[in-house]
Amino acid sequence: MADEKDLQIEEGGGKSKKMLFIIIAVVVLIAGGGGAFFMMSGDDTPAQEETLAENASADGAKSEAADKSSAEMGSALYVGMPRPFVFNVPGASRDRLVQIKVQLLVRGDVNEEAAKKHIPLIEGTLLSVFSTSNADELSTSAGKETLRTKALKNVQDTLTEIEGNKVVERILFTGFVMQ
Repeated sequence: MADEKDLQIEEGGGKSKKMLFIIIAVVVLIAGGGGAFFMMSGDDTPAQEETLAENASADGAKSEAADKSSAEMGSALYVGMPRPFVFNVPGASRDRLVQIKVQLLVRGDVNEEAAKKHIPLIEGTLLSVFSTSNADELSTSAGKETLRTKALKNVQDTLTEIEGNKVVERILFTGFVMQ
């Protein structure tokens, strides 16, 4: 029989080669990424800087007029209703359960604060409008749009009585589920 010394197997050669390949791959990826970053982030030439400055001065007059009109109108802000509206609607074959998540589009900070202050009133108005609909109307996109338009008109009328202006510009259905 052979001696035990002659039958020894060397271990660990495969693991060290695998680790060496992984280290080389990581170094190559890092070097490639760094090279791409430096090539992409080159400095602008003086001719490009002059062109950019000319374009900025020409656009300055246009942006001033746009800023004035947006300042008069106010920035668009969204006021979310704290909970979705869940209600039953009658249908031709059977009654349905509807859940609608609503957000209000308002312009400016003053209207945002007014909308937040009157959330219970807005919820009550929306619920009264939603409860007058039926399942056959709500199953079509035209019916949903009609409901949204009717809700917007009622909310604007209600807030005009209290605040003196419409406050809400649009009503958005961010979730609509009918079972």
